[in-house]
Amino acid sequence: MSGAGGWWRGKTTPAKVETYTRWSFHFFTVIEVSVIGLPVLGAAGPRSAGWLMALVVVHAALCELTASRALDWSRGRREQPVRLLWLLGTATYVVAVVALVLREYGGQGEDPHSAAVTVFVGVMAFGAGTLALGVRERRRVVATVAGFACGAGAVSLPLGVPGPAALVTAFVVLLSGGFLGATSIFSVWLLDAVYALDEARETRARLAVAEERLRFGRDLHDVLGRNLAVIALKSELAVQLARRERPEAVEQMVEVQRIAQESQREVRAVVRGYRDADLGAELSGAQGVLAAAGISCEVTGDASGLPAEVQSALGWVVREATTNVLRHGDAERCTVGLRVREGSVVLTVENDGAGAAGAAGGGGSGLAGLRERLAVVDGTLEVGPVGADGFRVVASVPLAGRPADPSVSGVTS
Repeated sequence: MSGAGGWWRGKTTPAKVETYTRWSFHFFTVIEVSVIGLPVLGAAGPRSAGWLMALVVVHAALCELTASRALDWSRGRREQPVRLLWLLGTATYVVAVVALVLREYGGQGEDPHSAAVTVFVGVMAFGAGTLALGVRERRRVVATVAGFACGAGAVSLPLGVPGPAALVTAFVVLLSGGFLGATSIFSVWLLDAVYALDEARETRARLAVAEERLRFGRDLHDVLGRNLAVIALKSELAVQLARRERPEAVEQMVEVQRIAQESQREVRAVVRGYRDADLGAELSGAQGVLAAAGISCEVTGDASGLPAEVQSALGWVVREATTNVLRHGDAERCTVGLRVREGSVVLTVENDGAGAAGAAGGGGSGLAGLRERLAVVDGTLEVGPVGADGFRVVASVPLAGRPADPSVSGVTS
């Protein structure tokens, strides 16, 4: 059970929906055999019952194969199974016609005529519903279901079915086939929507990274653009003065050296500001981002009063843990707690998505980078599963020996 549960929890949400959709189509096979095939055994005669049951089983297996291939086609993993669709359509009509022929040789069963008609209507309905999954377009789906309904009525008349009964049969095939076709199309539409939402979430994460890179690039351009232009101009002037053996060339190069050193300091300041993470801002940002992704997030604790280096280190923990929940997990709930305990500040990020556990526990560079950042402030990082399907990240940083503000004691859990 634990292996099966881990296999299911390890899947992403789109993969879970796809697995559910596939098994729903497999279940249609069970329904066709149990609802259409099994009643035949008691209603038809021994000879007819065996043939009818065999036909229903073969048709159900063909419907299952077609549904699986059509689902792969809808996900872009293979070409449209045109030949298989034609084979299913042909087999459906053959089984339906054979069922009506066998009703005349039903033997001593309780109601051989009713059994044959049940098989006739059932295979026509399931055939139409499965073919609708393989065409997808609304007009073609309507044309397929309507064609099967009209075909059911047209085939019934030459085989001895009265006119009113043939009309009722066509109407029943239209309703049941339309229902099965609409169910199949809706299932695939829902699966496509889930995949599209997952891709949108990934795109949003990539856009956030790209936006941060653009901001960093703009900051560097603002810092270095003017200084580099001045350095180039003064260097060119110094070259001209040196060629003329003018003493002012030395003054220009001294000025170039000063501007270069100033640029170095400014670049370090920009990089330091980029690398530092404000813990309070990261906590608020994590709550907002997770809420936007449909994940309930509860944040407790106050970052005010903590030393700047501690806030920076823990801010990166919040950022990385939130990224893991968004990109790798299947969480519905996430809690972030910050508290001071026995001279240390402890940050706990816990979620109920097992997928995040698998991704974060795989030894990725993200967690390795967090451990390096925490090591600078003598902090530790613990990660691992908690409960049946949860995952927890715990970062602890000692406060002893660091300049502390009295408001630090106000950090609560």
